[in-house]
Amino acid sequence: MLKIEHLTKNYGEKKAVDDLSLHILPGEIFGFIGHNGAGKSTTIKSAVGILKFDEGTITICGKNIKDDPVACKKDLAYIPDNPDLYEFMSGIKYLNFIADIFAIPADVRQEKIRKYADLFELTQDLGQPVSAYSHGMKQKLAVISAWLHDPKLIVMDEPFVGLDPKASHLLKEMMREHCNKGGAIFFSTHVLEVAEKLCDKVAIIKQGKLVKEGTMEEVKGDDSLEEVFLELEAE
Repeated sequence: MLKIEHLTKNYGEKKAVDDLSLHILPGEIFGFIGHNGAGKSTTIKSAVGILKFDEGTITICGKNIKDDPVACKKDLAYIPDNPDLYEFMSGIKYLNFIADIFAIPADVRQEKIRKYADLFELTQDLGQPVSAYSHGMKQKLAVISAWLHDPKLIVMDEPFVGLDPKASHLLKEMMREHCNKGGAIFFSTHVLEVAEKLCDKVAIIKQGKLVKEGTMEEVKGDDSLEEVFLELEAE
């Protein structure tokens, strides 16, 4: 679903990501862990075609993100750590704008918007401008927009930030349902307890380098994910 091979990204003299390789398979929720500045967001932005990178290859559903970025982006959805939405639009106009980009038929989009807006208790606010939304409401709108076109791969950077407990629980259920249908999730988080309970596989990155990767049981063994992460950070 998502294959990152020998990814390297430099910012001047600094290697933000250094020879990173990861493979996310259909059906997997894959967690990406690391401290601030470890290279998580750089990796994610490279994977979804936002950042150019210096070395390596990234393929999504067998297509190269550099060679065929539009085809790749049809198969994925991306939720950034800070949902920068078009604030001059109302919530419903924004969702219809996203639906237009992916050529979602009117009846299908209406059904999905109604379903997810009701789930996230956002229906009554869709007529309001996005500029009037709280951070949590913007995050909910971003999540709804990501699920509209049934992407095969969903990539998220700190998706739980700003969500209330009910919305966080709902998002976790949606993530599992998406993967049970054959999709894949690749997401970064600092909430290690959530990652430990939710993820099938996890990768830990430190100073741009992969330091540990595998199934949750392989990575943490008899310890907690938090204990493993702190030990690796101390080394």
